[in-house]
Amino acid sequence: MNLEKNYNASESLKVLHTRGGLEGALVVTGAAGFIGSCMVSYLNQQGFENLILVDEFDDEEKELNLLHKKYLVRVEREEFFDWVQREKPAVSFVFHLGARTDTTEFDYSVHQHLNVEYSQKIWHYCTINNIPLVYASSAATYGEGEWGYDDNHTLIERLQPLNPYGISKNEFDKWVLHQDTHPPFWAGLKFFNVYGPNEYHKARMASVIFHSFNQIKVSGKVKLFKSHKAGFENGEQLRDFIYVKDVIEVCFWLMENSKVKSQNSKLASAIYNLGTGKARSFNALVKSTFAGLDLQPHIEYIDIPEDIRDKYQYFTEASMDKLKAAGYHKDFYSLEKGIDDYVRNYLSQNRFY
Repeated sequence: MNLEKNYNASESLKVLHTRGGLEGALVVTGAAGFIGSCMVSYLNQQGFENLILVDEFDDEEKELNLLHKKYLVRVEREEFFDWVQREKPAVSFVFHLGARTDTTEFDYSVHQHLNVEYSQKIWHYCTINNIPLVYASSAATYGEGEWGYDDNHTLIERLQPLNPYGISKNEFDKWVLHQDTHPPFWAGLKFFNVYGPNEYHKARMASVIFHSFNQIKVSGKVKLFKSHKAGFENGEQLRDFIYVKDVIEVCFWLMENSKVKSQNSKLASAIYNLGTGKARSFNALVKSTFAGLDLQPHIEYIDIPEDIRDKYQYFTEASMDKLKAAGYHKDFYSLEKGIDDYVRNYLSQNRFY
């Protein structure tokens, strides 16, 4: 059953669901957003309904992301820490996926509050209460990639992100690595370019696939940025695009495997890249979007807006050796298969995940 906002939280926490030895509730921050709502849906599919959802729930656009989802209670983001202090829920795991992700928001105080200070409070809460934690970092921390895209902890202090969002994510990563006290297990995931269902509310920050689909429906063509950098042809800028279904499966795998205490477990608390490990061009992405609609590609190239031109990444590609060494061996969706699923089964049918 999907509980209403005014459902009595105290009563709901008395009847927590138990599965596979994991007792207590699971917290998902950013639960009404893109990745967070997909995480909620996937947890429901795996039999978890004992969920505490944290977000700003006054955005009616994002309300559709939680339609038919099953959970215990919603808690407003800024009320969460007071709420847990008052209600004292038996939390067994935290997925901290909430953040201000707008790369065009140049007021750093916004990122400082939501991406650094709020994340620090989540860390302290998990540490004090002995709760494992997975949190969202970002490939935006890598800047222009002058130090490569290796998730080696020794490189994090050297990274020079290109925008306030990336800076805030890197500041929290650096802070984490300097902590003497920590949750019993923690993993920071550097998300690369995530795409998939439930991102419609992100406006300018939605994936190129989402914008391409809508441009095709309106005009029959897609506008891509020209290259303003030598060595890159128009539309041949390269990014590591990862389907949201792969992202949430990795998050779930981390939760499940964080419980393994055997000496054979290779999973350690760390900051991990989360991409496919294979950079692909925007041209390939758009052609796959047209293919998902059974149409021939029609691409027009336009200038990159000046406000983001000098902050634009021309190449990202995750080194995935660390996550593989930790024991994650499932294949990721190829760009073509991921986009085909997204376009045919979600965008074209106006469906949510």
